Amino acid sequence: MNTPTDLFYTESDEWLRREDDGLVTLGITDYAQGELGEIVYLELPEQGASIVKDGSFGVAESVKAVGELHSPIAGEVVAANTQATENPGLVNESPFENGWMIRLKPTGEANFDSLMSAEEYAAYRAA
Repeated sequence: MNTPTDLFYTESDEWLRREDDGLVTLGITDYAQGELGEIVYLELPEQGASIVKDGSFGVAESVKAVGELHSPIAGEVVAANTQATENPGLVNESPFENGWMIRLKPTGEANFDSLMSAEEYAAYRAA
């Protein structure tokens, strides 16, 4: 299982990366895409949409299951990965790079303290 150390992780298998410009990029983990199997459909919000903390920001559908995507922070969507919606297999091939889902401008102070480090996430998934 690939768990890059520069990311933060959730128990629901999303990852977050703080960008240098203050934005936050979200996607699903390598573990999540592996559990889902081949992703065939991805529904993401439009630019400008408001996301509430712990709210849904989309859906990933695979040949095996449908999974709701959740954000542990609130914010405004500044970009959705249209390449991934047009080619959902990008999420399977490259969940941390080309298969990212959305970029958010956090509303207020984004609290990363409740999220897991790569080491904590790997231990969580190994348990």
